Amino acid sequence: MKKNEFPTALVRPVIRTLKPYSSARDEFNAERGGMVFLDANENPYPTDVNRYPDPHQRKLRTLIAANSGLTEESLFLGNGSDDVLDLLFRVLCEPYKDRIITTPPTFGMFKVLADIHCVENLEVPLDEAFQPDVDAILARATANTKMLFLVSPNNPTGNCMDREPVLTLAREFPGLVVVDQAYAEFSDYPGFDQDVKDHPNLVVTRTFSKAYGLAGLRLGLAVAHPELIGYLKRVKLPYNVNELTQQRALESLQDLSGMQAQVREIRSERGRLELALAGISFISEVFPSEANFLMVRVDDADRRYRELLEMGIVVRNTSGKYRCPQTLRVTVGTPGENELLLNALIALSKNAMA
Repeated sequence: MKKNEFPTALVRPVIRTLKPYSSARDEFNAERGGMVFLDANENPYPTDVNRYPDPHQRKLRTLIAANSGLTEESLFLGNGSDDVLDLLFRVLCEPYKDRIITTPPTFGMFKVLADIHCVENLEVPLDEAFQPDVDAILARATANTKMLFLVSPNNPTGNCMDREPVLTLAREFPGLVVVDQAYAEFSDYPGFDQDVKDHPNLVVTRTFSKAYGLAGLRLGLAVAHPELIGYLKRVKLPYNVNELTQQRALESLQDLSGMQAQVREIRSERGRLELALAGISFISEVFPSEANFLMVRVDDADRRYRELLEMGIVVRNTSGKYRCPQTLRVTVGTPGENELLLNALIALSKNAMA
């Protein structure tokens, strides 16, 4: 295989020969002026959304490429990151035959998707520093191991993956190395987006749900080799990103100042919370975080979760995650929400000492 050539053999044979559905807007873009569109059986009366959306999200991908220094051909947009991940399974994994590797503690959706697609999930835990164990991962990989999933910053621990282990895996792992960077905007560490250019089996997923505050719109992004992007386009539903989502995302990308201001405040509040949580009597450890959340170790996670719930505060009990016993994951909220959380924890701490 030539340098920077995509390993086509990883793709399911049925996908390599699949003829995608050709939608009306594949042939003619509704935004083109001077055209009378009588081809798609749409309602002709304008409502802003009476026409089908651009199935290739041309304007949106052009703007993302301009902001990121990536090529439009290396970008794929989906109905949330879950949609992108699901399509990767469809393109690569033969049911009852292929495998993936996940690295607990990690995002639980990877295993759910493996189960849905009847793909075996091999778990190779992160080491004590929550970093990938390169030797153990490569030892478990075979020709049928189609994907390795990493998260950076990791969920629920909040730490970033070190660059060298990830890039070593991108060079030596036989399948795709998929790095989920849902929380990258909250971190000082460089992500792996630009590394996709030199590592054809590296895929990076991003989301508009976190830093951009658009979780309700469902918009996810993959950065990958253009050949893989082509296979994803063959498999996706014709109009997988609706018109309102495209419009709102364009507005956000055209004025990044609001998002950047919110990220700065969240990062500042994260630092404030980290210091304050360390002073709570029943919290024994606050894990460093590069994300918009903090994982803390408490004396009794089930009890503290219930107590906070009764006080109207919902956190995540992560005690069931590998190497995360007696832990809670706390999202960084607004300054007012964070104050309510701290006041509740202080009250519980005083009760415990009474």
